Amino acid sequence: MEEVNKKLNYETLLWSIALPGFGQFINKKIVKGIVLVFFEVLINVMSNFNLAIVESFNGNIHNAIEITNYQWLMFYPCFYMYSLWDAFRDSNENLKPYLYLPFAFGAYFVTVGLIYSTKITIFGVLLGPVFLPMLFLIPGLISGFVIRRIILR
Repeated sequence: MEEVNKKLNYETLLWSIALPGFGQFINKKIVKGIVLVFFEVLINVMSNFNLAIVESFNGNIHNAIEITNYQWLMFYPCFYMYSLWDAFRDSNENLKPYLYLPFAFGAYFVTVGLIYSTKITIFGVLLGPVFLPMLFLIPGLISGFVIRRIILR
């Protein structure tokens, strides 16, 4: 009888979290990795995302909001979560059904968090275009896992 519960490989997922495309390089998907790194740099530069991250971590949320190009940054959540999913999927055979749902719902919720990042405060604190979308990832992942569980019943 074939072993059903094989250990999952998380190495490519962790490298993709560091920089989209790195997981694809590990999976020997070189062209795909180059394309993803290119789009990571393009979206990052055009949206001023790294500058927004620096400003946010230094507590300058209003500066982060001002320098962020939301038209470009709106591409980032779906791009980022897809690159994570793609690297994870390619490095693991026979994944359980619908395991992509937490990644997809994570992307949706992070996008919504980004949309409202200039308006929503938590305990009176404006979190801006970096921290609020990160917080929105949590309910996105939970929603994806719950919906997956419902579908599998």
